[in-house]
Amino acid sequence: MLKFCSFTAGTLDTINWTLLKKNHPQIGYKTNMSDQKRVFLVDAFALIFRGYYAFIKNPQINSKGLDTSAIMGFMNSLLDVIKREKPDHLAVCFDKGGSVDRVEMFEAYKANRDETPEAIKIAVPYIQEILKAMHIPIMVKAGFEADDVIGTLSKQAEKEGYKTFMVTPDKDFAQLVSDNIFMYKPRFGGGYDIWGVPEVQEKFGVTDPLQVIDFLGMMGDSADNIPGLPGVGEKTAKKFLTTYGTMENLLANTHELKGKMREKVEAAKDLGLLSKKLATIMLDVPVTFNAKDFELDQPDMPKVTELFNELEFRNLLKNFTKTFAIDTAEETGASKNGSEEKIKATPKKETLIPEGQFDLFAAPGTGSVSEEEIASGFKTISTTNHFYQHIDSPFARTLLLRNLMKQTAVCFDTETTGLKALEVELIGIAFSYETGKGYYVSFPEDQAETQRILEDFRPFFESEIEKIGHNLKYDIKVLSTYKMPVKGKLFDTMIAHYLINPDMRHNMDVLAETYLNYQPISIAELIGKKGKNQLSMRSVPLKEQTEYAVEDADITFQLKQLFTGELENGNVTKLFNDIELPLVSVLTAMEIEGINVNTDFLKELSVALTADIDRLEKSIYEQAGEEFNIASPKQLGIVLFEKMELVKKPKKTKTGQYATGEDILSYLAKEHDIIKDIQEYRQYKKLQSTYVDALPNEVNPKTGRIHTQYMQAVAATGRLSSNNPNLQNIPIRTARGREVRKAFVPRDENHVLLAADYSQIELRIIAALSEEENMINAFKNGEDIHASTAAKVFNVPLNEVTRDQRSNAKTVNFGIVYGVSAFGLSNQTDLSRSEAKELIDTYYETYPKLKAYMSAQVDFAREHGYVETVLNRRRYLKDINSRNAVVRNGAERNAVNAPIQGSAADIIKLAMINIQKRFEKEGFRSRMLLQVHDELVFDTHKDELEIIKPIIKYEMEHAFKMSVPLDVEVGIGENWLEAH
Repeated sequence: MLKFCSFTAGTLDTINWTLLKKNHPQIGYKTNMSDQKRVFLVDAFALIFRGYYAFIKNPQINSKGLDTSAIMGFMNSLLDVIKREKPDHLAVCFDKGGSVDRVEMFEAYKANRDETPEAIKIAVPYIQEILKAMHIPIMVKAGFEADDVIGTLSKQAEKEGYKTFMVTPDKDFAQLVSDNIFMYKPRFGGGYDIWGVPEVQEKFGVTDPLQVIDFLGMMGDSADNIPGLPGVGEKTAKKFLTTYGTMENLLANTHELKGKMREKVEAAKDLGLLSKKLATIMLDVPVTFNAKDFELDQPDMPKVTELFNELEFRNLLKNFTKTFAIDTAEETGASKNGSEEKIKATPKKETLIPEGQFDLFAAPGTGSVSEEEIASGFKTISTTNHFYQHIDSPFARTLLLRNLMKQTAVCFDTETTGLKALEVELIGIAFSYETGKGYYVSFPEDQAETQRILEDFRPFFESEIEKIGHNLKYDIKVLSTYKMPVKGKLFDTMIAHYLINPDMRHNMDVLAETYLNYQPISIAELIGKKGKNQLSMRSVPLKEQTEYAVEDADITFQLKQLFTGELENGNVTKLFNDIELPLVSVLTAMEIEGINVNTDFLKELSVALTADIDRLEKSIYEQAGEEFNIASPKQLGIVLFEKMELVKKPKKTKTGQYATGEDILSYLAKEHDIIKDIQEYRQYKKLQSTYVDALPNEVNPKTGRIHTQYMQAVAATGRLSSNNPNLQNIPIRTARGREVRKAFVPRDENHVLLAADYSQIELRIIAALSEEENMINAFKNGEDIHASTAAKVFNVPLNEVTRDQRSNAKTVNFGIVYGVSAFGLSNQTDLSRSEAKELIDTYYETYPKLKAYMSAQVDFAREHGYVETVLNRRRYLKDINSRNAVVRNGAERNAVNAPIQGSAADIIKLAMINIQKRFEKEGFRSRMLLQVHDELVFDTHKDELEIIKPIIKYEMEHAFKMSVPLDVEVGIGENWLEAH
């Protein structure tokens, strides 16, 4: 017999329907199983909150600064339900004003809930407008909760013969489940579970879903502030239900209970009955299920498009169009009574472009445009007049070069065989210097011929003409492999937009749609999606190559015109011209240079790590008393918290398994050796897989060196990030982590590595910005700032500061600008929470101007919506005035630390630019290789060592003048660890 506890909606098509229906006749799920109509009732706020928090670590911010996370999350969920289920009837139910009756019964009902986040308040009107445009009824009744509205409608629909699916993650709805009413429950991580009567019975340990009300009443609900019976949790509630069946029956038989439980339950009888009432979903809300109104209909596509374009939901609009299989060509016909009505047209694959619009390689005439393009509301290459020409002869190249040399600014864009700029081959270059016009030079597979053709354009690339591009670093690196330098002023639209709107995405397609209302050709249309079956651009016909490549150059040229003004408006033109653009050339040179790696040493280190990992495994198994998969959070949680019982009430994740993250383990490590071993095991496994075994695979076969890529437009603070591979996160605090740095070695025996590191730059910056004399004087006097802080905070002479005092002071020094709390400080030190609080309070008393500066930064952010670095880099803080305390506190911490982090980033960028200028001017053979946080690494020719060492130190220490002197420590070595 087939038994189902719960099943996933997404897998239903693979089930044996005959057998399933036989064993579960109450389900009748798909329309091909049953003729019974289905209605889906959506719990709006449950899905809105779920969507908002799904994006909490990566909020969706559009170009207007609007947080669209909640809207996007809700719409994704709604469209997912519509795509999966194709419901006959659908409605979305909202709360309005909360439950008047429940608050009258119990004033504290839901009183403990946080203020609704601003983004959700803003989202609701948008969502309701979208639902209206979709012709989906919005069911809401003032004074009632959505639970009550859904409950009432479910029972009404059931009486009319419908199967009802309540789309909600809220367990309270289980009380409504019947043979024809089901919970359609979103599952964490994707998919849905459907709860019918058997699933509710198993989940709650009841015989009838109505007993869920008793279950909730007994154990209470902290989310809704329903008190429940004191001392009764989930297990006890299930036990009571098994024995007594209902709350009333339990309260009538309390004499059978033992000890304190009897006393508690008898003393709280009234509270128990009240809790049951509060947990009961009302079924008499004055709303009506009208089957005709609830029918799922075709949406008002122009209105939906308008709303989605305003919100900048590009991909969601495509998803929406596909979900409803929209035919955008609607015909208007006349009804018999003479009134006009819309007639749904038969879906067509394409429609003709109106006469006079431009086809790429023909005279103006007719062409085709997909209905999806029309539905999107964006201009496309098929609906926009343009002239894109393929340059396919020596004479044409001569004419093109002649025209290029007449321009003051030209956009160019390379097409290549892949993404690794230093390993790919050039397929073509597109040029544009006038809106709507551009030219494409293609190159053959024969690399000698490619080099010969490219030489025709050397005068342009070496000229002082401004070169425009999007992510120019890539194009410059590609050309470098052909010994073709790119000189003159640069303008990178990706970097420009990064300064204009740091929190938004910066890829060209998004910018084109956002700023030009233009949807570019998708690369996937030409070569397919990423994967082993993706084609090379060489396989694309030249006509399509030309369209795609020149369109990119044309769009980028247009974006440059817009962004020039936007940079001025944001007061970041100087930052763009003086730091970010010159840095493009510096980073390009560093990435081209790469760094030498001793792969043999890494192999030896991998063997040593394997031995360490084996040793730790054995130790962990011995302490646990069994073998298990240490890498499995589920198995680890069961061993630590069920078998070993390290914690009485362990924290659980949303999926119900024990939380075993680093934050949990670090709290337990002080008391349990097995935790220390697990942490060390994890460190070694990550070190081995992420670096020791992976780095040799990153060596460029052409150069024999590793060429990391520096991402200039990622971190909102202005910091650079390193990718492919990431060389900025190599652990430095552990002995094994430090050993990885030994693998990075000089170019040859004539070179050594030089590492130059800013000493406590962030503390120096905050001392200068806050004008805190005590800190400034300590730095000016060359004192150890952590010892100096300890001396002042603990009120002892400087020479009597203990190691522990210095360590605690150091933790506060570095943690204070990140809003370290007493709880956080006690976790990072051996201090108790009260001692940590006292230390923080004393710290602020010692440095009063620091506290005042931090408050002033928050006030400035509240008034202006942003904070700035010493070089006017802005960090926008949209949540600084949020009523949600958690969200607001995060923005306040950013208001303090963003100027510190950002200023440090700006200063080291200035130093890099100045050092590179000196190296080029004086013709040194030494090269700058890496930037890792506050450190620069150089391949230094031994003959130049004594010359460039003071140059590097001087340029770094004098990159920016402050009231606190910058200090740089320089080290030399045969590997990176020695130099550091």
